[in-house]
Parts: sequence; C-alpha cells; structure tokens
Amino acid sequence: MTPFPFSAVLFDCDGVLVDSEPITNRVLAEMLGELGWHITTEESMNTFTGKAVKDEAALIETKTGVRITDDWLKTFRARRNEALERDLVAIPHAPAAIREIHSRLKGRIACASGADRHKVELQLAKVGMLDYFQGRIFSGHEMPRSKPHPDVYLAAAEALGVDPKRCAIVEDTVTGAMAGVAAGATVFGYSTGESGHSGPGPLLSVGAVKVFSDMAELPALLSGYGLQAA
Repeated sequence: MTPFPFSAVLFDCDGVLVDSEPITNRVLAEMLGELGWHITTEESMNTFTGKAVKDEAALIETKTGVRITDDWLKTFRARRNEALERDLVAIPHAPAAIREIHSRLKGRIACASGADRHKVELQLAKVGMLDYFQGRIFSGHEMPRSKPHPDVYLAAAEALGVDPKRCAIVEDTVTGAMAGVAAGATVFGYSTGESGHSGPGPLLSVGAVKVFSDMAELPALLSGYGLQAA
C-alpha cells in the first residue's frame, strides 16, 4: 500500500458529512418568516450556508427590524436540533469514506465546523460517525474568529500535532474553502450541484485543488494526490 500523502484529514460537517443544510434552513426560513422576512428554504440556503447564524444577526435585523437576541438564537437552535434529531441523514457514502480514511491515518482525522459543538456532536451521533471523531471535534463558536478565517482548522491541526501544510481539508462552501486555504492546507471541494453546496468554479477560484461530487471517490482522491510523503 502506497504511503498516504497527508498526515491528517480535517472535515467540515454540514454538507460534507451530514445532509443538514436543507433541514437547518427550513427551520431558519420559518423563524425568519415569523419576524416578517419571508424567504424560501432555498433562498435561506443561498444566503446562510457556510455561515453561523449568530454572525448574520446584523443582516437579519436589517431585513426584519427586529433585534436578534441570545434568547432568539437559543430558540432557533432548539427548533433546529429537534428537526435534525428527527430528519437528519448522512451524506451518501460519507460513513464508508470516513471509516477508510480513519483507518489509513490511524485516527488522525478531525471535524472542524463553523457550527456550535452541540449541533456537531448531535449530528455525528445521529448518523453513526461520532466515534470516529470523538475528542477531535472543533467548533468555530469556540474560536476567536469563525470561517472564512482559519482559526478552527489551525486549532484542529495543532490538536492533532500536525503541520497544517500536511493536512487535507474537505469543504463544500466557498467560506469554508477560504478558511482551509488560509490555514495553509490542501483543500478538496465537495460539490453536488445542489443548493447548499458551492459550485466547482467558485470552490476552485478560492483555492480548492480538486472538486469531486461523490464521497465514495474521496479516499482514492486523497491517496492519489501528488504530495511527497514526509
């Protein structure tokens, strides 16, 4: 077996490991409608995917005239989590890809998400992937800056004891890809052409080295990347 060309692989969560964006944005669109901003789930996805809702409070307030409080955010997260517990599924072929990469790297993988920790852990547990990331989950909510800044990816690489330049990152949005590139890692873009994922062109334009559309392809794509083993 040829040497794996990366020392660690860092994964975004929403849209990469779990198909959460339609669920989250359905709840968000409903709650924004209650404030007077009537948008569809797809419009919500186009506006908010890859971003933390708390970081978009100013936009919501501009559209609704309503101040976004901690209590409103708490209610949003509770309604979102209830919907995720009920409806969430894994991205097709992601669990098998994670198992293989986890094995090849002897556990040196991490999940680095812009979402709050409770959401990430809830989602990974729901789809049966939490054990592969236990103790290696990093939330942008706990960092000085959220994506597109690199903080969450730098924290994950440091915790794994790996130079970010030796890391591969798997992202599905321009915001996340920008964070990975800023961290100095090699970014692979996952794009299916569906709402909630950035398209191949935008991902490549911000520095993703490859874009793929099926998680079943990922282990071979990473393994075959032309990086010299350290």
